Amino acid sequence: MVKERIFSGMQPSGRFHLGNYMGALENWVKLQHEYECFFSIVDLHALTSSYADTSKLQDNVREMAIDWLSAGLDPESNTIFVQSHVKEHAELCLLLGMSTPLSWLERVPTFKDKIQQLSTQGKDLRTYGFLGYPVLMAADIMLYKATRVPVGEDQAAHLELTREMVRRFNSLYHVDLFPEPQAVYSKAKTLPGIDGRKMSKSYGNTIPFGASPKELQERINMMITDPERIRKTDKGHPDVCIVYQFQKVFNTEESENICNMCKNGEIGCVQCKRKLGEKMNALLADIHLRRTELEKKPDYIKEILDEGAKKAQAVASKNMAEIKKAMNIY
Repeated sequence: MVKERIFSGMQPSGRFHLGNYMGALENWVKLQHEYECFFSIVDLHALTSSYADTSKLQDNVREMAIDWLSAGLDPESNTIFVQSHVKEHAELCLLLGMSTPLSWLERVPTFKDKIQQLSTQGKDLRTYGFLGYPVLMAADIMLYKATRVPVGEDQAAHLELTREMVRRFNSLYHVDLFPEPQAVYSKAKTLPGIDGRKMSKSYGNTIPFGASPKELQERINMMITDPERIRKTDKGHPDVCIVYQFQKVFNTEESENICNMCKNGEIGCVQCKRKLGEKMNALLADIHLRRTELEKKPDYIKEILDEGAKKAQAVASKNMAEIKKAMNIY
């Protein structure tokens, strides 16, 4: 039985954090056993918002590859590669852009939101590349004729745009070349940042993925707790406590008991944070160990990415020939 094909990618825009892992990568590790998977470090996408400073791009690419491997992605079972190493991504993006209506891009919900959000960081996103971000995303998916794409609920609009572009291409050129990719919605657990806002590198409120036990505990110690609770004997309100939200994810067996103890003033915030740190470090110990070992093997990481690019290139070049033939530009 032929497996369905998945394409997914992540931007190497900074240090990978625990929210990224719980929100996507943990799900990828599960999906790799059910689908034929193409996982790409999408460095071209990173340029849509970080084009002005690319000094850390290569380091970010390498670090992301290490993160993926340490989390459990198997390079023997999956195609793991860097987007820019397969030139057909840029080529198909250009071709699809010729027929993509401008109105389709302007209506993407996150377009104006991101411009407003990142402009506060001094970034000018009024660029052709940023507006055309969904076209590049569609090219990534369509290039491999992916039938499934793992996404979160907030990415549904982007995937629907890809399906529209598939239908438009097939209709314009009278072919049945591309399948309409369907979403594989993640059942991922959402983690807040240590300050209660969304976990984001731009807020500086993240917990780095693969953090050492010491660094992990330090970040946990910075978490916001119930502001009305001053002493250990004060009755707490776990539902407003960031630490308790993490307890529910990483310490599910004890979370109910911790909740009751907090409400009754039987456990202090310091002790609660220490219990969380011990549990998280135990659960993430293997990942931290693998990451530490992989950091010592830069040649091995390069070999995996080079081999992944060759595998991706073989599929991409074959499909690109069919695409160009359909458009009469071969």
